[in-house]
Amino acid sequence: MSFLIAYASWSGNTQEVAELIEENLTREGVQVDTHRIGIGVIPDVNEYDAICIGSFTWEKGATPDEVKDFVADIGFKPEPVYVFGTGDTQFGGDELFCKAAEKLARFYHSPFETLKIEQSPRGTQQQLVTNWTKGVLDHWRHLQE
Repeated sequence: MSFLIAYASWSGNTQEVAELIEENLTREGVQVDTHRIGIGVIPDVNEYDAICIGSFTWEKGATPDEVKDFVADIGFKPEPVYVFGTGDTQFGGDELFCKAAEKLARFYHSPFETLKIEQSPRGTQQQLVTNWTKGVLDHWRHLQE
């Protein structure tokens, strides 16, 4: 089984989440490739059993342009796509918190809850990432039955 983790990161928080997801999936025997959105050649998403896409939320709830470009360059909606995001309630309140991730999940009809991390995945939020990753893997395995 193989997963692609594609993410956009500005401050490094979303990258940290992506790295934790990669560690958790790898520990479970999943072959994982990561791709930082906006850098290098986009991997062929057809080569993966599932995709995890992560984004920070920009300005007033906007999805970053490089993430929009990534989605457009893929050109279709692969399945399944699991979505994670980072945000900051200090600047947008709960209403805009991880809005880009919510938009991505809606666009891809993500079959599993969106992981939303307040800034950095350190401390108690690290466990949220671990639990989410386990849930994603359980969900994917269930789809294969």
